[in-house]
Amino acid sequence: MEFRRYNGEYDALCDFLIELNQKSRNHINWNWARFEWMYAHPEFDRNLLSSIGLWDDGEKIVGAAIYDMYFGEAFCGVLPEYDNLYPEVLEYAYHELKDDSGLGISICDEDHAKIKVAENCGFVLSGQSEQVMKFDLFKNFSAALPAVFFFQDLDPEIDPYGFQWLLWQGFNHGEDKEEFEKSEKIVPQIRRHFNRHLSIAAVNAAGENVSYCCLWFNEKTDYAYVEPVCTVPAYRRKGLSRAVVYEALNRAAILGAKKAIVISDMFFYEKLGFKKDMHFSFWWKK
Repeated sequence: MEFRRYNGEYDALCDFLIELNQKSRNHINWNWARFEWMYAHPEFDRNLLSSIGLWDDGEKIVGAAIYDMYFGEAFCGVLPEYDNLYPEVLEYAYHELKDDSGLGISICDEDHAKIKVAENCGFVLSGQSEQVMKFDLFKNFSAALPAVFFFQDLDPEIDPYGFQWLLWQGFNHGEDKEEFEKSEKIVPQIRRHFNRHLSIAAVNAAGENVSYCCLWFNEKTDYAYVEPVCTVPAYRRKGLSRAVVYEALNRAAILGAKKAIVISDMFFYEKLGFKKDMHFSFWWKK
C-alpha cells in the first residue's frame, strides 16, 4: 500500500466511495453523493483539501480519510479486503484532521470490528449520532402540487442567486434580502455529477421558488441520495415538500434508482414513507 495526500483526484475518490458502499453498507452514511454535495458547499473549506489522506494499491484508491466541511469531524473508510489499514487511517485522521476539540468519526452501530479498532485507538462513544432512512422505489408516488404552484428545475450553476436565496429562507435564516446579500457570496455551484432534472423547486404564481428537493443519482449505484429538502416558512404545511420530494423520487426511479436514502431522523420523512434503516454513532478522541 502507498499513502499520499489528495491532489485533485476527484473522480477516483468518488469511485472509491461507490465501490465501498457496493461492498459494505456500513459506510452508506458517507457516499459519493454526500461528498459531492459537500465539495461545492459554501461552508466547505477547500484550503484544506491536501489534508485528505488516500491509500492506494497500485492505481486504485482503497482507503481514505476525509474531513467533513472543516477539521474536527472526519470520515474514515477502507475497502473490506483492506481492513488491516483501518487503524492507520484512523491514526492519520486524528493527527491531521482534528481541531482544538479533537476528532469525531461516525461508525455504524453494527460494525463491531471498526468499533473495536476505534476503542483501541483511544476513541470513546459520544451522544452524537446519525440516522439513515430508506425509501424503496417500487411504484409511482403521487406528487400533485396545490393549485397555482408548479414544478421547475433549479440549477445552482445557472441561477445561483435563486438557489441560494431559497435555501437561505428554507433553512430559517430569515427573509431580509439585504442581510442575505451581505452574508452570502453568490457564486455558481458546479458539481461534476449534478442532474438538474433531479433538482426540483415548487414555484408560486409570482414565479418565486418556495420549496425544494434535490436528489443525487449515479448509474453505478442503485440508490438516490436526498440532499437537501427545504421550504420557505410562509409556505409550509401546504403539501409542497411532499410534492417536490415525491416528484424527485419518481424521476430518480425512471433513471434506475431502486431506493432513496436520507441522513435524518425527522418525522417528516417517516410520514412520506421512509423507514429507519441504519444508525451511526460518533466516536471522539480529544
